[in-house]
Amino acid sequence: MTLILDGVFVRQRGETWLDDVRLELSNGMTTLVGPMTAGKTTLMRVAAGLLPPDSGRVVVDGKDVTAISVRKRSVAFVYQQFINYPSLTVRENIASPLRLDPRFRGAGIDRRVREVAELMGIAGLLDRRPAELSGGQQQRTAIARALARPVDLLLLDEPLANLDFKLREQLRADLKTMFADSPGVVLYSTADPNEALTFAAPTVVLGEGRIQHVGDVAEMYAHPPTLAVAATLSDPPLNLLPGVVRDGRIEVLGTSFPAPRAHASGREVMLGIRPHQVSIERAGPGALELPAEIRLAEVTGSATFVHLLLRDNVHLVAHLPGTRLFTPGEPAVAYVDPAHVFVFDEDGGRLLATSAAEVDLHG
Repeated sequence: MTLILDGVFVRQRGETWLDDVRLELSNGMTTLVGPMTAGKTTLMRVAAGLLPPDSGRVVVDGKDVTAISVRKRSVAFVYQQFINYPSLTVRENIASPLRLDPRFRGAGIDRRVREVAELMGIAGLLDRRPAELSGGQQQRTAIARALARPVDLLLLDEPLANLDFKLREQLRADLKTMFADSPGVVLYSTADPNEALTFAAPTVVLGEGRIQHVGDVAEMYAHPPTLAVAATLSDPPLNLLPGVVRDGRIEVLGTSFPAPRAHASGREVMLGIRPHQVSIERAGPGALELPAEIRLAEVTGSATFVHLLLRDNVHLVAHLPGTRLFTPGEPAVAYVDPAHVFVFDEDGGRLLATSAAEVDLHG
């Protein structure tokens, strides 16, 4: 099973929502990750046949299906906001697509309903109607209905976003196992980079309606090819500091660290630092020392996010383990190991290095 989006453009109200999307997916699970305005839902609606592209093609197993109605395609779609038939019980909601499939009859329908209901943790709710369910239970019902019937293309648009933490973690593991050997294409959309990393499936990074990168998500996290990919896969958001190459070093906010090619002097770069790589306690030798002022400390229980103001009105966030108390306005020093700094080209945002020792300032 293959799904190809070939040069797809979508324009709405004078804006480009999808910009020359070229993507090929095969059977099994693929994760689509990007911020809220990236165009994920638009891409999935085009793939499903719910939204015709302004130009480009949708090809399934070599057949152009761009103009074919969604009703004539083998597609199931789960939205972030649950959609169920209010007059039907949970059992009837899950069974509804099975009754349209000649592969399922009588006891086979009941057996399949029970299987997916148990997977989703709603086996005890089969005789209730949606109005009698909590929001999480309604979403689990919607997911169960989509999973009940085997389809060529299963689209899940942030389906776990409204569930509680424990159930979300459990379902991630269950869905990952279920979709690993799926004979159809499964496209799972999320705005949460940690969810994409958890699934560890082939990943498409989408931003501003454009495909930013396609590949192994763990590799993209460790070596993001561009600043845009690094920012998408960073939660909390990536810290960005301006730098410049001068006399064999990269200068940043009054301090510097070694750069391997002195003759590239004058090149402007952008440094990316993940919050958990920032410390406010003295680090090892060679760490960058950035004088700062505490602006805010957000305590979550297991971690503390410290917002720091550096020179030149540059802001930095440190992700510290445990509960830490700070007073706004007090002085501090942010310490950063240069080995954990991403160096990006200032102009195009292309990755130049994952550490100072790897910088190729001629690339």
